[in-house]
Amino acid sequence: MTTVELPLWLFVLIVLFAAVTFASHFLFPSVRWFFRRRLERAVARLNTRLTRPIEPFKLARRYDMIQRLIYDPDVTSAIVAHAQANNVPENVAFEQARRYAREIVPSFSAFAYFSFGTRVARWLATALYDVRTGLNNDQQIQSVDPDATVIFVMNHRSNMDYVLVTYLAARSSALSYAVGEWARVWPLSRLIKSMGAYFIRRRSRGLLYRKVLSRYVQLATQAGVTQAIFPEGGLSVNGRLMPLKMGLLSYVVEGFDPSHRDVVFVPVAINYDRVLEDRVLIAADQRGDRRFGARITVVMAAILRLLLQWVTRRYHKFGVASVVFGPPVSLSALTADHDIDALAHTLRDSIQDVMPVLFVPLLARVFLDADAPLTAAEMEAAARAALPADRGTRPVVVDDSFAAGVEQARDALLRRGVIEAQGHGWQIVDGERPLFEFYANSIDELAAPPRKPENAAAAKS
Repeated sequence: MTTVELPLWLFVLIVLFAAVTFASHFLFPSVRWFFRRRLERAVARLNTRLTRPIEPFKLARRYDMIQRLIYDPDVTSAIVAHAQANNVPENVAFEQARRYAREIVPSFSAFAYFSFGTRVARWLATALYDVRTGLNNDQQIQSVDPDATVIFVMNHRSNMDYVLVTYLAARSSALSYAVGEWARVWPLSRLIKSMGAYFIRRRSRGLLYRKVLSRYVQLATQAGVTQAIFPEGGLSVNGRLMPLKMGLLSYVVEGFDPSHRDVVFVPVAINYDRVLEDRVLIAADQRGDRRFGARITVVMAAILRLLLQWVTRRYHKFGVASVVFGPPVSLSALTADHDIDALAHTLRDSIQDVMPVLFVPLLARVFLDADAPLTAAEMEAAARAALPADRGTRPVVVDDSFAAGVEQARDALLRRGVIEAQGHGWQIVDGERPLFEFYANSIDELAAPPRKPENAAAAKS
């Protein structure tokens, strides 16, 4: 018998390689199968509680979805065209498409979404705001054909929009968001992808990238995945509802097959008594760019300040955050040519029609219109007169609570130091008019009659 001597480090390395090989071939597949079965049973139980069950497409393995996407015939044709146009080998273009697919396709985890994400969303939303919903929100969702694909189309006021709608839609389904490049930071990117969101490059104009993105959106829509999009293309820097961009909407319309399943858009209007990023957005609007210069040190200082207020019992919520669903818009009810412009106008009008009218935006308009300090009685009378007559979701209040709402909004503005006492009344602090314009802009358009573009009326259902 021959004795073979090995250094200890080499022996340990061989044992580790053997253990990894054993686990990868025998143990890990069994463990994955065990947990996969448990997950499937948990999702089946969860689906019994959801208005719109989670579709198998959303639960597919990420690797399988990437393969399905890059071998899609339309994507393959785009790869060949890209190779020819840029004079590169097709295998190089193929790897480029694969990188785009890996960047876009999420890795949805039902456990992360419902056990962690929705609970954190509920805690955060209710800790910062008094959350109000439209009286008919549940009925609007329940009125949609159960077999249709639902797409929530929302105005974009704050990054809190993601949190609010995730929390409010948790009883309906798991939402798949389109998020911008701001979220592509590790480890935030991993968390967001596990919540079912997919990244989009808003500045990319490459045909190959757009084809990969459009096919993913179309495949998800055809599979019935409930989605949420912000068609304004980013946060509103002036408080107004901006014209809707056609990007994702056009992908949905181009891939629509009326013989397969309907697509139903649910307009969602969101408004706040206080937008967390208001100063950052106003500064970007004044500069004329969209570079949001909020440093991490500023964010952390704000969080620490809130924690200190909470510990010292001086914490006040940021007022009301309201989310209202409008009447669903069926894509199959459009005219045969599926006019994307008519769809965009219809959705924008529907969002504006149900825009929540909150007391801080209302007082912002009152203070901007005042040419002298306002007493409490004058403030209440002017707020009543400023209420939109026909459009928007007005506060559900009686006479006594209207006065209380005006008083609470006034006190919130006083705590922020943006109004000051002057004699027996109050007026805007010098230099703070842009802040008041930002909030007043959210409801200013409600006073105007709704636009009625051609063929738009037929799009409502």
